[in-house]
Formats: sequence, structure tokens, C-alpha cells
Amino acid sequence: MQGLRPEQAALTRGADLSKTAHTQRIIEAMVDGLNDHRIDDIGAFFADDVRWMGNYGCGTKNGLTAFQDNWQRPFQAAFSDKVCIDEARLFMGEWAAAFGRQEATHSGPFFGVEATGKRVVIRYMDFWKVVDGKIVDNWVMVDFPDVLAQLGVDVFQGEGWEAFDRGEKEPPRPTS
Repeated sequence: MQGLRPEQAALTRGADLSKTAHTQRIIEAMVDGLNDHRIDDIGAFFADDVRWMGNYGCGTKNGLTAFQDNWQRPFQAAFSDKVCIDEARLFMGEWAAAFGRQEATHSGPFFGVEATGKRVVIRYMDFWKVVDGKIVDNWVMVDFPDVLAQLGVDVFQGEGWEAFDRGEKEPPRPTS
């Protein structure tokens, strides 16, 4: 592409780097809270008016109650014995990001698939913005097509681009 370029990184351009350590403490405590399966008091980390913005299939949750009732509760009902493992974290001022996996047991209905009892790996990426000690924005990508494949459902009906990866091996999935 030559010529005029679109604006890049507008949201992080004015990041206050003096807030990096504080943001890190909030995110690390929040992940511990998720691993403790906290729902009712997760507001210790998320603002009342948090915007939780997920990819297709996850939806958008506006406000703490919507996040609790329309993400945390259904997710924990579908996947029990879960543990969140951030494989990498980055912190920059009031911004944080992570990618990793959750390991869980498929113990309740999930996208029309009845509980199988299988252990699954749920890959994700998160970006957070922390203001005044609380997460106010959370952008989320969860690899639900992969989870469904682990449960025997191919949402791509054999048309996924994995066909182009002939001879390439998928990295082994870490387990706890």
C-alpha cells in the first residue's frame, strides 16, 4: 500500500507508562480471581460499566452484571474444573494484553453440544484497559471453533484452511 496510511494504535498512543506496575497488579489479581471461579465479587477488578467485547459467538457485555450473567455464569456452567493459564502477558501504562489457554471439563451444554465430560483446551487473547484500579474495557478473542472441534463438531465442515498446512505439525497442546 502506497500513499496515505490509516491511523495506527490510536488507543495506546497516550499511554501513561507510570501506571504500568499498577495495571500489572490489577490484571494478575483478576486472573487469580478467575482461577478461583469468582463471579459474585469479580467487581473487585471490573468497573460497574465495563465493556466486555468478544468475537462472534461470545458477544458483547455492557456492564458488570451482563458480564457476570451472560459470560461468566454460562461459561462456568459449560466448562467446570477450569484453570486459566496466561502464556504471555504484556503491560504498557494502563493497558495490558495476554494470550493463553483455559483447561476445563466440558460439563454442560455448549453451543448445542451436550456435556461430554471431555477435557478441552480453550485458547484466548485478551486486551484490557485499567482506569482508577478497575478494568473498564476488555477485548476478547476465544477460539470456539477449536473447542467445538475438540468436541467433534467441525464448524468449517472440512473447508478450514488447515488443508493448506500439509506436512506442518500443530504445536503440542500444553496441559497442566
